[in-house]
Amino acid sequence: MLASAHAADKAHPSKRILLVDDHELVRVGVKTMYVEINGVPIDWVDASSLQEALTLYREDGSIDAVLLDLNLADCKGLQGLRQFLQAFPHARVAVFSGTQDEFVVRQARALGAVGYVPKGALTDEVRDTLTALLWPQRGRGPVASGTLFPRFPASAMYDRVAELGPRHLEILELVLSGCSNQEISSSTQLSLGTVKNYVSSLLLALDVKSRSHMISLFR
Repeated sequence: MLASAHAADKAHPSKRILLVDDHELVRVGVKTMYVEINGVPIDWVDASSLQEALTLYREDGSIDAVLLDLNLADCKGLQGLRQFLQAFPHARVAVFSGTQDEFVVRQARALGAVGYVPKGALTDEVRDTLTALLWPQRGRGPVASGTLFPRFPASAMYDRVAELGPRHLEILELVLSGCSNQEISSSTQLSLGTVKNYVSSLLLALDVKSRSHMISLFR
C-alpha cells in the first residue's frame, strides 16, 4: 500500500492545500512551517475570505484539501463550512480553528468536515492530521471512527450514530442542545414527521427507550 502511495507521490510531486484564514500572519506562518510533508512539497493556495476561497477552489481545479478557519470576516462560525460543502460536497475540508469546543467540533463533523486542525496544536500533531487529510488511503481508518478528530467522552456513542450518516449526527446534536422536535424541524427544514423518524432511529441505534435516557448517555 505504501509502495503504491509513494509511486503516486512521484507521479504527482506536490500536493495543493487551500488555506482560508483572514489573518495574514497566520497564513504566512503555516505556509512557512509546512513547506513539505513526508518529503512531498506542499503548494499552498491562500484566501482571506470565504468568497475568495469559493472562487479559488472553483477556478483552480487541482486542490487536494482545504483548511478552513471558522471565524472569517465575511462568514462567522459553521456557516462558512456549510456553504463551502454545499458548493463542493466532495471537497476534503478540515476545520482550522482556535476553538476546541466539543459541540463546534462535532457539528463540523456532522456537516461533512473530514478533520479538525487546532491552531494551538503541536507541530507533529498538525503534520499527522495533514498527512491523513492528504493521503486518506494510508490506513488511518474511516472518518466515522474519528481518527481525524479529537476524541471526547462518549465518543463510542457518537461513532455509533455517525455510522448512520451525517444527518443523524446533526439531529443528535440538536437534541443534546435541548431542541424540541418542532425546533429541529424549523432549524433543518425537515418535516416534523421526518424529524420524529430520525429521533426514533437514534433511540434504536443507541438501544434506549426515551429521549432523556439518550441525552444522559452523553453527559
